[in-house]
Amino acid sequence: MFVAWLVGVPTTASAAAPAAFALSSTAFANGGLIPKIHECTSGGGNDPGKKNESPPLAWSGAPTAAKSYAIVMRDLDNANLIHWVVYDIPVSATSLPQNVAHVYQPPVPAGARQVYYRGSASLFGYQGPCSPSTVNTYEFVVHALNQASLTTLNSNSSTQTAAKAITAASIGSARITGES
Repeated sequence: MFVAWLVGVPTTASAAAPAAFALSSTAFANGGLIPKIHECTSGGGNDPGKKNESPPLAWSGAPTAAKSYAIVMRDLDNANLIHWVVYDIPVSATSLPQNVAHVYQPPVPAGARQVYYRGSASLFGYQGPCSPSTVNTYEFVVHALNQASLTTLNSNSSTQTAAKAITAASIGSARITGES
């Protein structure tokens, strides 16, 4: 398992420093190459290795005040285009499996919701890297949230609206990046 580094965990002068909040994937090392199975299937071509499956992710050391988690994936080289938002992940979860179902309410993790991706492919959930002529950096950020559910979001929420709600409720985050 590869471990990424701590990002944006808030501290206060009166509180002890929180444990390191880390995000990792068994599919790729931080800063490493994202395997083709996690790349998009849109954009032409019939590469059988591309399956548009979300990578497995695991986190540890989240703030004890967390009430749920959310994950936001962005293409850092394409105007921070949001490729995936999954939220209302139960606080008891410490990982996501590979290939989270492409539905608003995936069966795993139970209770989670995903935002509809509107772009080259229109679907709920994960839209893998789609950079056929360049190598781009993709960032996965897990947020520990101060709410058990983001009740202002629903199946019609945009990725931008969801990302703003997640950032507003975040009490800590960890990230991992990959190249594709």
